[in-house]
Amino acid sequence: MGDILSLLIPIVGFVCLVVIVRAIIEGRVKRRFAETHASEALVRAITQADAAKRKHFSLKWGLLMVLSGVAFGFIEYFNLSSQDPGAYGLLMGAVGLGLLLSSFLKQGDG
Repeated sequence: MGDILSLLIPIVGFVCLVVIVRAIIEGRVKRRFAETHASEALVRAITQADAAKRKHFSLKWGLLMVLSGVAFGFIEYFNLSSQDPGAYGLLMGAVGLGLLLSSFLKQGDG
């Protein structure tokens, strides 16, 4: 269990750093639009695109979390350890399936 945690801690830290930097950049862009008095149509279009992006983002991460949880359930059911390649294959397959499902659902929305 310790080897998995030592692998996940840097990954989670990097993801948190990326999210923080992205939020700061998006906030600065929105502030710049407000300062330059951009047209109402432009602000509305950007806001609608941002709402659609958030919706798909939530869908993608929801699918990834659910399928990862299912994969971890199978790993526990089959008594696989961190030394078994099948455990990693099962987890990566579930994540890949979640990304594919998210892509197909996003294309269906147009």
